[in-house]
Amino acid sequence: MLKKLKKIIFPLAKLVFNTYHLRERNYVYEDIEVAICAEVFPPHFTISTKILLDYLKPLNLKNKTFLELGCGSGIISLFAASKGAKVTASDINQIAIDALKEASLKNEIDLHVVYSDLFDNLEEQTFEYIIINPPYYPKAPKNDKERAWFCGEDFEYFKKLFAQLFEHLALNTWMILSEDCEIEHIKQLASKNGLAFKLMLQKSVVNEKNYIFSIQKA
Repeated sequence: MLKKLKKIIFPLAKLVFNTYHLRERNYVYEDIEVAICAEVFPPHFTISTKILLDYLKPLNLKNKTFLELGCGSGIISLFAASKGAKVTASDINQIAIDALKEASLKNEIDLHVVYSDLFDNLEEQTFEYIIINPPYYPKAPKNDKERAWFCGEDFEYFKKLFAQLFEHLALNTWMILSEDCEIEHIKQLASKNGLAFKLMLQKSVVNEKNYIFSIQKA
């Protein structure tokens, strides 16, 4: 019942997000500040970004190679880099890429920012950590902004991701998903590409369960 109610509420919630972000807003974590414009995924009301940040906080990332695949605002990448990781942040949204480069300079945190549709421009690189906060609503995105929310009517995002991920898999490859999405279907798509999910963390915030999964070769 709750899941059905959330699906009904989602269009209204999305409208609230879009209205709130008609002007630039700042987001802060551990004294790292990023400016979020209207064309970039907003971490203010969504809880997945904060859960991932808190999950990374106790880890020793010094000198670890780290990829945030689909970085959006880049706050996760900046935080990992502040902990000493050698960070690559990628996104398909050029506006997000440009904003993150500016945030890197303002926060005086070095990282490598690259435009890439998943692993298309990362083919020769390997990483010790890969972090993925994916779009998961099954609808065709109309633009780069909507790519942060919608994975395609036939889950095209996940089909391409898992087809590429098998060859790029890191020892620590983590994905966060909400109970709102079709987790079992996403797991099946991963399985078709020789990948398996292992639950690392379950966290409920405002009656919504979120899960961090480790993705491994099956």
